[in-house]
Amino acid sequence: MPFSYQDITISWLGHDSFRIARGGVVVYIDPYQLQVGEPKADVVLVTHEHFDHCDPPSIQRVLKPSTVVVAPGVARQCVSKAARNIVEISPGEEREVGPLRVVAYPAYNLNKFRDPARGVVFHPKEDGRVAYLIEWGGVRIFHAGDSDFVPEFREVRADVVLVPVSGVYVMTPQEAAEFVNAVMPKVAIPMHYGSIVASRREAEEFKRLVRPEVQVVILDREI
Repeated sequence: MPFSYQDITISWLGHDSFRIARGGVVVYIDPYQLQVGEPKADVVLVTHEHFDHCDPPSIQRVLKPSTVVVAPGVARQCVSKAARNIVEISPGEEREVGPLRVVAYPAYNLNKFRDPARGVVFHPKEDGRVAYLIEWGGVRIFHAGDSDFVPEFREVRADVVLVPVSGVYVMTPQEAAEFVNAVMPKVAIPMHYGSIVASRREAEEFKRLVRPEVQVVILDREI
């Protein structure tokens, strides 16, 4: 079942993928392995180029002629396999897209290493991958992308935070809880589990560690 915050409906589509809807306007974030292409998107936000975040068949499935796809430069080649109406964004930039104000934050790793001996992380800061703060009619929703709890995230002010909890490539449940407890949104929704790495167990551990003032909502995946 989706979660409603004020008049915005948030549906988890598995992994880091969400559909957010309000008043007939539909936004997808990192659509991945979608089997259903309805409702169509007005806006698609892509955080980066990795296959589990930029999935051209899923993007194409939800497109209509007027759909705008927002993506960082590192994902442009991937996104262009599915869409032509692309708005590029870099960390620190913002864009007005329909009723949305979209602000890009840097998303990167501090301690998740692809090559520990050489200190190479899975998501280097210099690659320009992003997290998104979406401002929509007075409501702020933050999607943390593939990231650790980086210093820039301490500035986040959001009503709803969508936060990865799996560890390995992104925040662990403990790190995700540290982030949420630092910025204190009204609602936190865990993601990045159940498909490639981790399970609901990590989401439950995250919930246990978050301060009781924050409502933690563990969504069932919408098919």
